[in-house]
Amino acid sequence: MLVDDPHVSRGLIERCRGSTRTRDDDLLAVESPLEICVEHGDVDARARRRLSLTMRTPGHDDELAVGFLFSEGLIERAADLVAVTEFACDPASSHGGSVVEVSLRPGIAVGSAHLERHFVATSSCGVCGKASLEGLDYGEAAALPAGGALFEAMLVHELPRRALDRQAAFAGTGGLHAAALFDAEGRLTLLREDVGRHNAVDKLVGRALLDGLTPLSNALLLVSGRASYELMQKAIAAGIPILAAVGAPSTLAVELARRAGATLLGFVRDGRFNVYSGPERIVYS
Repeated sequence: MLVDDPHVSRGLIERCRGSTRTRDDDLLAVESPLEICVEHGDVDARARRRLSLTMRTPGHDDELAVGFLFSEGLIERAADLVAVTEFACDPASSHGGSVVEVSLRPGIAVGSAHLERHFVATSSCGVCGKASLEGLDYGEAAALPAGGALFEAMLVHELPRRALDRQAAFAGTGGLHAAALFDAEGRLTLLREDVGRHNAVDKLVGRALLDGLTPLSNALLLVSGRASYELMQKAIAAGIPILAAVGAPSTLAVELARRAGATLLGFVRDGRFNVYSGPERIVYS
């Protein structure tokens, strides 16, 4: 089943065990470029602008583009979108890339000073392409409303396993990150996978926005790797009050969570986790 999955590709490899080597088939996580373009302006003067080049795992590219625009503050709601169009690059090209063009409603100022940045993201970093450190806006995050969903500590321990049970592509490759959305009852409501952590989150947030579910004020977002600044930023933009990571948080992620009143959990694995911000949303019985 995974052979037909756009997330994965089959390849021939050599396996070495001690001094013995064998040739075998293996499944690899697919990584290829996606260009995100926006069409904007008045009806009589529409302009097309290349906004971002990101390395990602193919699949749900429309959600990735919409989630990226939402997380970066270019759009505020699904009504800001006129159309989202996907098309492949030249089939003869070696990189196998694709393009998503997002048409925005008239009146959205893509060329304003706030948005005058060159976005080039890689599969490992969601902020690499910003033209300067000023573009990161450290600490400037909308404050989350107090309250939101409360999660039982014993339930939090279960979430990584519940997410892993739904990660079909990861099971075949071991090379994909996941972003999973849970409700307060521990039900997994949405999951996306990608070679890039920030891409997986953008896909998830984009789907939620398109479905009219944002802000996600009663949800917990679980990410399979570490909790970085840009992931915390994306969670806050989507109104998610709790970000839980299997790995460690960065100092900037902790600072941003505290400024925004978000709950940040790290090292959520093996029956333990650390709370770095917002302990009031975790219940101990």
